[in-house]
Amino acid sequence: MAGCGKHGPARIATVLALAGTAMPAAAQPYERMGMWHGELGWGHMAAGGLVMLLFWGGLIALVVLLVRAFSGGGTRDANARPPGASALDVLEERFARGEIDQQEFAERRRVLLAGRAEGWRKAR
Repeated sequence: MAGCGKHGPARIATVLALAGTAMPAAAQPYERMGMWHGELGWGHMAAGGLVMLLFWGGLIALVVLLVRAFSGGGTRDANARPPGASALDVLEERFARGEIDQQEFAERRRVLLAGRAEGWRKAR
């Protein structure tokens, strides 16, 4: 071997052997610490993972709530009626969708209008 000095490979083998026996002595303080985890063991890693999940879950929930708040609160049902829809409006919608025929529409409309007129007379 070139550049090994006067003892050559034997000296390199001795140095490596001494380095190998010195390693466990150098690692002893870390073994007493539980492989670099101190006295906490693996518990701090589990707690850290849980905190990370809580953080990201909370952040995602916050974003979803903000988007819903600024977009009008979500989707509306297609069959939802406006708050002030009258019974006559509902009857007209059902007739337009074909749920009732013309005869049933006319009869129910007559009953609704008669009830409305009667209620108007009682209010006076």
